[in-house]
Amino acid sequence: MAAAQEPDDSVPADIRTEIPHPARVYDYWLGGKDNFAADRAVAEQVLAVMPEILDTVRGNRRFLARAVTFLRDAGIRQFLDVGSGLPSSPNVHEIAQAGGTGARVVYVDHDPIVVTHAAALMATNGATHAVVGDLRSVDDVVGKAGKLLDLTQPVALLFVGCLHHILDSEDPAGIVARYLAVLAPGSFLVISHSTNDFSPEKMGANAAVADQSGTVLVPRSKEAILGMFNGRDLVDPGLVLVSYWRPEGGDPGQDADKAWVYGGIATV
Repeated sequence: MAAAQEPDDSVPADIRTEIPHPARVYDYWLGGKDNFAADRAVAEQVLAVMPEILDTVRGNRRFLARAVTFLRDAGIRQFLDVGSGLPSSPNVHEIAQAGGTGARVVYVDHDPIVVTHAAALMATNGATHAVVGDLRSVDDVVGKAGKLLDLTQPVALLFVGCLHHILDSEDPAGIVARYLAVLAPGSFLVISHSTNDFSPEKMGANAAVADQSGTVLVPRSKEAILGMFNGRDLVDPGLVLVSYWRPEGGDPGQDADKAWVYGGIATV
């Protein structure tokens, strides 16, 4: 993708490349190429005030991979990844479908560039779809997901690194509750969410950069994030910093405490 302020022929006209977007900023931090000058500028601003952002986003991505592996091995064969962001390998569908499981995966994001890239990546994969949808529009998202997923059977519902883009006034816990209401018994809920518990000053500066760029970032306390599980029982080890959630080999890594994201999985 061209790294330019103005869209070229390869960029659909409805995609605003001059406006930073969280998914593309995140892609830059992960070392991806699907970002533009406006995204890189914001990403570098955040790095200047919170260098730990790299540990945070990378720790979060590794948590996603371990969470999907856990769910796949638990027998889950349907995944709904809400607020998925740009595809970054290993993707949810790559992990969920490894070994020929036949798992079905739906990615949902409100940014057309995300869905365009995801759709291109999965053009020959009939068990994986990417759809445009705002996670706050629950009925719309559920309706689209239901075209591939059988919601009468267990589903893994993923909100990985997206609910911190929802304002308190929009009631993120209530939004999650509406999704939970349509899930079948045996389903699972996965949430990861940035926190200001460890450095309110740096995370606050991160949020300020987001606000100045027209993006919402609301880091929250562990208690507030736990409330988004709506009383569901969490699997061991509960809600913890993502690097401590079932790390491979039992070693969370030397920078585990710099990944300022809580993550957990609950049964539904």
